[in-house]
Amino acid sequence: MRHDAKRVLKELRSKADPVAVKGMKRFAIGGGKIYGISIPELRTIAKSVGRDHQLARELWRSGVHEARILASMVDDPKLLTAAQMESWVHDFDSWDVCDQCCSNLFDKTELAFEKAKEWSTRKAEFEKRAGFTLMAALAVHDKTSPDAKFEEFLAWIEKNRAEDNRNFVKKAVNWALRQIGKRNSRLNTKAIEVALRILEKKESPVARWIASDALRELRSETVQKKLKQKARLN
Repeated sequence: MRHDAKRVLKELRSKADPVAVKGMKRFAIGGGKIYGISIPELRTIAKSVGRDHQLARELWRSGVHEARILASMVDDPKLLTAAQMESWVHDFDSWDVCDQCCSNLFDKTELAFEKAKEWSTRKAEFEKRAGFTLMAALAVHDKTSPDAKFEEFLAWIEKNRAEDNRNFVKKAVNWALRQIGKRNSRLNTKAIEVALRILEKKESPVARWIASDALRELRSETVQKKLKQKARLN
C-alpha cells in the first residue's frame, strides 16, 4: 500500500514540540526544519507505515529533520542504489540524521562495507562521520560477516584515520574502534592492539584520546565478561 507523503508530513507537523527543539539544540542537533519528535515516536510511525521506498524518497526531499530520519526507517535497503546513498550522505547536516541513516538503512545494503571505507576519506564532516558510523553499525548489526572484514576497518583506522580533530569525526572513529572491539574476543584483542599502537606512535592529542578512551571500555570488566559469555554460547 502506497502512503501519501503529504499525509505523513502533516502527521509529523502535528507532533511538533518547540520545547523539545530547544533541548535538541543543546545536543548540537541542527540542520533544516526541526519538529522535536523523539526517535521512539518516529519508530512508531515507521512501524505503521512499513517499507515504502518511494515514500522514503519523498520524505527525504522535504528537508524536514524528522522526515529524513523517518525516511531511513521506512526505505527498503534492497532498493537502495549507490546514487541514492551518495545523494543522501551529501545532504547530511546533523550527526543524528547521519547516525540514523547509517544504522537504520545503509548498514543493511550490499554496498555498506565499500561505502564505510570510501566515506571515511571524505573532507566534509558529516560524510566522513558517516564512514566511521557505518563501521560501528556494521559491527553491531551484521551477524554473518567474517572477522577479516572488521580487521580491515581496524587497519584503516590505525593507518591514517585517527587524527581528525573535528568533534563529530573523532567521536565516530572512537565509536567504530569500540564497537568492532566488542564484537567478539578475537576482535577485542585486535582492537586493543590497534589502540595501543596508536598511543605509541601518534603524537596527536586527538588520536591519543580516541585510543585511550577506547581502551578503557575494551579492557573493562563489563566488556570482558560479556565477551566470555558470548564465546561460551558460540
